[in-house]
Amino acid sequence: MNKNEMLIQTFYTAFAKKDYKTMQSCYHAEAQFSDPVFPALDSKKVKAMWHMLCESGKDLQITFGDIGGFDNSAKVTWEANYTFSKSGRLVHNIIDAQFHFKDGLIIRHIDLFDFWKWTRMALGTPGILLGWSGFIQNKVRQMAGKQLAYFIKSHREYI
Repeated sequence: MNKNEMLIQTFYTAFAKKDYKTMQSCYHAEAQFSDPVFPALDSKKVKAMWHMLCESGKDLQITFGDIGGFDNSAKVTWEANYTFSKSGRLVHNIIDAQFHFKDGLIIRHIDLFDFWKWTRMALGTPGILLGWSGFIQNKVRQMAGKQLAYFIKSHREYI
C-alpha cells in the first residue's frame, strides 16, 4: 500500500468513526471537493461539510472497499447508510470517489453517485417522480448549501 492509499485508508477509517478532525487533516490547505449535492467546495467548506455530516449523522454507517492507488491519485468505492433527516427515509448511497494529491495530502476530491437514485431513496414519491429533474436536484443543492452556510455561521473556525 503506497502513502496515498494509506491516507485514504486513514480518511475513511476516521469517517466510519465520525472523527471529522482526522478527516480534515487529510486535506491540503488549497483542497477542492465536489459531489452532486455539494459542488465546488473550497478547503474550509469541505472541512465544515465533513464536520456537519459527522455531527448530524446519528445513525451514519460508512464502509469502503479496496483503494486503487496511483502516483498522484487514488480511487475508492464507499457506501453510506443513514436516515435522511428531512424525510426520515433510509438511504443506502454507493459513491465512487476520485482523489488527487499534493504534498502528501488530498488536493482534489470528487465523489460521484446516481443523484436520481439518491432522491428516490431520500425523498420518496417526489424523488421517484421528479428526482431526475434539474428542478428537484437544484432544490436539494440549495437546501444543502443553506444547511452548510448555517453550520459555518455557528462554527466560526470555518469563516
